[in-house]
Amino acid sequence: MEVFEAIILGVVQGVTEFLPISSSGHLILARELFGIGGEGGLAFDAILHFATALAVLIYFWRDILDLVQNAVSWVLRRPVNQSKVHMLIAIGVATIPAVLLGLLLEGYLETTFRSPLLVVFSLVTGSLIIWGAEWMYRKREVLVDENAPSSKNAVLIGLFQSLALIPGMSRSGMAISGGMFLGLSREGATRFAFLLAIPLLLGAGAKKILELSESGALFVDFMALAAGAASAFVVGFLVIHYLLKFVRTHSLMVFVWYRLALAGLVLVFFLL
Repeated sequence: MEVFEAIILGVVQGVTEFLPISSSGHLILARELFGIGGEGGLAFDAILHFATALAVLIYFWRDILDLVQNAVSWVLRRPVNQSKVHMLIAIGVATIPAVLLGLLLEGYLETTFRSPLLVVFSLVTGSLIIWGAEWMYRKREVLVDENAPSSKNAVLIGLFQSLALIPGMSRSGMAISGGMFLGLSREGATRFAFLLAIPLLLGAGAKKILELSESGALFVDFMALAAGAASAFVVGFLVIHYLLKFVRTHSLMVFVWYRLALAGLVLVFFLL
């Protein structure tokens, strides 16, 4: 893989991991569009996941430090901030569905689920889910406490997030939509979706690198790897910042129209 190709994929990952438009779907389409080969692709994608996870960790380092400190205090039976403990529990509970379904469907994720036709279907289906979340959101007069989702709501958000195992659905888009369906504000749902990204991105990346290392298939050019990771980190960090500002005053409908337009373009250029 050339350095320029790695930068392209890094930028695509950084932008699409956090916008509700699907990183896996865009990486598949970017490789098709630019003719980027698959040699070392799985290892490279795993590193990109680490890079975007690092962007979340650094952006939310104060929140994460608070969560860790309160978790330690809770274990040691010291006074804690209950909302922080509830948030940590919610993140853990919401992560479980994606982990279980990911392990169950692992054989399909790298074969059947990497079809451009499936990406088209998922882009459209995901658009309908996001539109439905926006429609219900506008109907609500009272929002639930966005700082501490209940365990029940966390499970439901986790199930929404699990839909993103299908390329084109979007992990952030489904998690944000799930939060909005359950009464979280757009900003609260978005922040929770970003925090949910940390265990999944780190876990998925570590698992794939371990598997490839054990099989002897872990080989990616270092310069390309560094360039891709750096671009994914920088772009991902900026996207987190500006999306949080955007959702305070704007709906997600612009992403719905983008997804539908992209689905149409994919049909024209890749499938017809």
